[in-house]
Amino acid sequence: MPDDSPVRTILRMRAREGCADAFEAAWRVAADEISRVPGSLRQELIRDAEDPRTFLIISDWRDQEALDAFGPSAARENLTAALRDLRESGEKNTYALLQTVVGHGPRIRVRVTVTVPEGEEAAYEKAYRKVAERMRGTPGHVREELLREPGTGTYHIFAEWLDEASFNAWTDDQSHLDQTAPLIQYICENFERATYHIVARPEESPVVIQAAPPRPQLQPQPQPRQPVGPRPAARPSLERSAMDSSTDVLVVGAGPAGLTAAIELARRGVACRLVEKRPDDNGTADKAIGVQCRTMEIWEHIGVAREAMDAGIWLHGQTVFVNGRQTHQVDWDLPDLPFAHVGLPQYETEAILTKCLAGHGVRVERGVELKEFTQDADGVTAYLLGADGRAETVRAQYLVGADGAHSTVRQKLGLTFEGGMGMFPQLFMLGDVDLDWSMPEGHLLRFIQVEDDEMRGMLVCVPLKGRNRYRVATLAPPRLQAEIGSNPIPPGFSAEYDPPSLPDIQAVLDQLAPEGTTASNLRWASIFRIKHGIVDRYRDGRVFVAGDAAHLHPPAGGQGMNTGIQDAWNLGWKLALAVRGDAAPGLLESYEAERRPAGKAIVDRAVKIAFTDEMDMDDEREQFLLEMQMTLSYAGSPLVGEHGDHFDGGPRPGDRAPDAHDLRRFGVGHAVRLFELTRGTGHTLLAYADGGTAPADFAGFEKLAEKVRGFVNIYVLAAPDASVPDGLEVPVLRDTAGGFRAAYGLRGTGAYLIRPDGHVGFRTSPVDSAALDAHLAGIFALGGTA
Repeated sequence: MPDDSPVRTILRMRAREGCADAFEAAWRVAADEISRVPGSLRQELIRDAEDPRTFLIISDWRDQEALDAFGPSAARENLTAALRDLRESGEKNTYALLQTVVGHGPRIRVRVTVTVPEGEEAAYEKAYRKVAERMRGTPGHVREELLREPGTGTYHIFAEWLDEASFNAWTDDQSHLDQTAPLIQYICENFERATYHIVARPEESPVVIQAAPPRPQLQPQPQPRQPVGPRPAARPSLERSAMDSSTDVLVVGAGPAGLTAAIELARRGVACRLVEKRPDDNGTADKAIGVQCRTMEIWEHIGVAREAMDAGIWLHGQTVFVNGRQTHQVDWDLPDLPFAHVGLPQYETEAILTKCLAGHGVRVERGVELKEFTQDADGVTAYLLGADGRAETVRAQYLVGADGAHSTVRQKLGLTFEGGMGMFPQLFMLGDVDLDWSMPEGHLLRFIQVEDDEMRGMLVCVPLKGRNRYRVATLAPPRLQAEIGSNPIPPGFSAEYDPPSLPDIQAVLDQLAPEGTTASNLRWASIFRIKHGIVDRYRDGRVFVAGDAAHLHPPAGGQGMNTGIQDAWNLGWKLALAVRGDAAPGLLESYEAERRPAGKAIVDRAVKIAFTDEMDMDDEREQFLLEMQMTLSYAGSPLVGEHGDHFDGGPRPGDRAPDAHDLRRFGVGHAVRLFELTRGTGHTLLAYADGGTAPADFAGFEKLAEKVRGFVNIYVLAAPDASVPDGLEVPVLRDTAGGFRAAYGLRGTGAYLIRPDGHVGFRTSPVDSAALDAHLAGIFALGGTA
């Protein structure tokens, strides 16, 4: 065997009883480390289908020398140590790798749908014929057809390829831009592309034994095209597994919104699955990088605020320059808020939430794509396709579509953007760089150039963790502006353009940033367009949309990601009640009633201020609280209400419930925060008692506690001079400094019902039991349905 020949090692190992899953998990961690060892070509784990405890570990190496070097390495020791206590036997063999034949997977059919502007149909068809001529001879390309929907400008291209690898190789090759260039200008907002495996074709399944037809060659000879009439295209079929599975809720999309939805369900013991078509987690390319104050409060309830603080950087404020002159410097450090604004890349956010979800026993199923779904009065039937090509039919009570800007769920439901999806004409670029300058640390920096009341240039720099590290966003360089023009950048086409370079970013800094600013260490860069809009509805029967599947935002302060997290935060507890049969009729309708107006207000304002200096209010504090969604309210929702008028301010029904400090509980040696009482997964009733509260009122609190036990946690917050009866069967805390009374505007006995999402659901002063009962009947219904 030549010394420079590739070698393969095969280890056969059998896991101990009950340790198979732990064995697989340990190998994944160790294999990731080994894959970085010089000379490592491939690491693979195979599990015996008939004996799930038996594994084959396959490792390919560049040559014997590389394998020998791996033998005494720390990476090998880590693998050995990780598996030592999890296996009961093992044997190893090494082979010379003589030849590898790459197999072709099933043929695939790619469907591309596009609608061209009225009057341009002939031009589009001419451009298509030109592209079709150029495609002849492309490796792996077999045939294709162009179909047109009668009486419309909507076209469908059905292209057949030998396999998915051939198609992916073509799309990844930037030179194919030359082939498709005539069609780029017609790729508009409703561009869609889907890939299907061809699982059966009757003419290739003869009844009698005969010679097999010749296989298409990798470079087929040109074939004469027959004219295709304007008939509807048949829908490609999806091969489905005969084995079905079921779950309470199927969540599609493992971005921040989908992860939050799954966490909220799992925290409440609801069975759920979270599927994500991306085979890998979000790497280093970020989307949103700002975690707002309100989101940090949510994360404190979920239990991940500390991880976010450790991984991120505090954003102290914003400094704005217009035409080189500083116009604003706003301090965001507000000590009366539980948390400030955190700079955290979205991939870190997703990693933190994924770990949290795993702690509740749910893992993200990656490489699993939702292809179709149907629904009926009792549930949803979803058809999934795994990365291995295996199809699965899943039955769920509900489905949540959190699958992003190009949502399959939104498309299948036929949801449309109100007024159409908007898109700014400017082309932007992003970059992750180090900046050498003297700007204030921890501040978001905005530089705007205005001429004749029009924006001519813009640069946004957001600090990230690391010395002088920033995410910069600005207009794309002229070469890309000229190359792409006003065309959208749909999925699968952005790879056709070279990413922005460090000189591109430096040119913008030279124009807009303080003199002498230099950029270095470009980690990654990309181009994008800003799309915006909100769908006409958030719910269709038992299917919901959340996050970017429901609304698209200009990237101002991470509004899209934070709004999506709040969508899921609002929906999660309601779905959990519905799954358990504890939801009143109409409870789930409140999701759209509350979240769609909130989403629309946020989108509209983000569009309004996208290209301004972002200071459109005189009160800087008020504007900051608005941007952080701290003042977002569900006032007017059918799910909130009040009774009585003994309030001096305080949060209104639907408002965010504020925290309060210096509460004292017997047996606890430190002050207690109000948020410690409302942090659970259920509703919390806070009953306030002052010096005038009578014994009968306390007896009423006990009756309330008995009535709502199992659905609502109740606490009595007593003023220092309140006389609390001995043996009261309701937990009591003292409002020693009057912080709760002041924050909630109480003048006497009263009560606030705080929802699981931290908003005021109901308030009453004086306490009216009948009014509270009526409100709770709109939320809970034992044995009811939603």
